[in-house]
Amino acid sequence: MPNSVVLLNVHANRIDAEVQIPLSELQAAFGHAVNDSAAHLIDRLGPQLRAYLIQHIRPQSPDGQNWSVSIGKLAVLETQNPINGVYRELMAEVKLVPPIGQVVRQFVFYYDAVLHQVVTHKILVSVRQDWANGLLADNSPAQVGIISLDIVNNRILPLTVSLESGSIWSGFSSMVKLGTKHIAEGTDHLLFLLVLLLPAPLLVTGRSFRRFGWGHFGGVRYSLRHILLIVTAFTIGHSLTLLLGAMEWVRLPSQPVEVLIAVSILVSAIHAARPLFPGREAWVAAGFGLVHGLAFASTLANLQLDAGPMALSILGFNLGIELMQLLIIGLTIPWLMLLSRTPAYRVVRLTGAFLAAIAAIAWVIERITGQPNSLTKGIELVASFTPYGLGVLAVIALLLTWRMKRANQLPA
Repeated sequence: MPNSVVLLNVHANRIDAEVQIPLSELQAAFGHAVNDSAAHLIDRLGPQLRAYLIQHIRPQSPDGQNWSVSIGKLAVLETQNPINGVYRELMAEVKLVPPIGQVVRQFVFYYDAVLHQVVTHKILVSVRQDWANGLLADNSPAQVGIISLDIVNNRILPLTVSLESGSIWSGFSSMVKLGTKHIAEGTDHLLFLLVLLLPAPLLVTGRSFRRFGWGHFGGVRYSLRHILLIVTAFTIGHSLTLLLGAMEWVRLPSQPVEVLIAVSILVSAIHAARPLFPGREAWVAAGFGLVHGLAFASTLANLQLDAGPMALSILGFNLGIELMQLLIIGLTIPWLMLLSRTPAYRVVRLTGAFLAAIAAIAWVIERITGQPNSLTKGIELVASFTPYGLGVLAVIALLLTWRMKRANQLPA
């Protein structure tokens, strides 16, 4: 339906709104052929459009004081509608600032763009992001209300907006949840770490690069120390670039970062099959952790939070990543350590390395070309069955361990 949409991003002292107005409706109210001649619309009529929006967006504090309204970026968005053909809308970034001493969470929203001429028009107002209430842009917007014509009284009634006060804890806990969700759904991040940990319980044989190979189980103490070093190094690496990237002190295009993440999986898969950097896994984990952290940081940078909430968000998001990461490692490593004591572990290790390498190559191709392929779709499907896979891994580890102990107890 050709309704306008207002999405509110609530900050401590302002609201950043995104206004979306269908050009077909705007044309009737604005008096210019904005829909019929949409090409270069912002270049031609940018000042007039800004003046029009300023005139028809008028938030007020409950005591009647006017808020400051400024119009930022304007853009024309175009999509193909299967019913009506091409659908065009004006997208405007609007900054709403209350008077000094007035709260940002309570105001009366006078808004009648388009509606002042097109009486059937409706304006849907929602909160897209409210950090203090735990609502993030990743979630579905929370509808506040609808502005429309009061037919009985022939008036356009304003919308009274009254948002809950929220708290620092709500914002912080929402970021912890976002971090756990991000790493739980980040199949590539977890796969890199798990494949790098595949040979961690094993000793290295050979004295030169050409003769290096994976030997037998190195013992519980050796394994735990090795695993702890790798996990800690990866944490330090991604935490550093998460901080730098979220504060926008370091920024890289997303495509090369995503490609490098896939390459990191391929390198760790080759290492799991045959030692490439024995004894230096922690350094490799830290180095590739820097790359993974840049991918994490893009999630926070896109939230565009103020300094205080951003600092807490970095801490909470990273804590969520670590909690989920430790949970998955804690559910996986005990069974790998049990299996590493059995002759069957070589098959498990090589199979895991081979499958991870195939996944990495598929991701590299997808991220370079920008085109999804059947392999990456299959990976995501298989990843959804991870809990069942952990159960199967546990059963196999316990069964093979029991059989090995039983065989050792039988008389020769």
